[in-house]
Amino acid sequence: MKSSSHDNFVLLKDEHNDIVQFAEFLPTIWQQFSNKNVIVDLSEYDHATLNQLLHFLELSNKHRATKQSFVIINKALSTDQIPEELMVVPTLQEAQDIIEMEEIERDLGF
Repeated sequence: MKSSSHDNFVLLKDEHNDIVQFAEFLPTIWQQFSNKNVIVDLSEYDHATLNQLLHFLELSNKHRATKQSFVIINKALSTDQIPEELMVVPTLQEAQDIIEMEEIERDLGF
């Protein structure tokens, strides 16, 4: 896994070409990023399936419960195919925008 820290988020990227294995690995190191906004970069997976992305749902829910953002970058599926509980966007810029919007919402008490 590659990780890089930015001003208001940490970017995590898989290096083993296995979405499910990556999704199963992240909870084992969750404490390392539990107090930060997270972007999971799966942009290289052009043929990701909904089933594969759903492996991140439990971690996403756990992370969002701590009042931190959890955003996945992937454009294999349309937003209509993805449940609302899982935040998936096609680009890094959109992921950053989502984090900024969610931070504003949290500051306003939503």
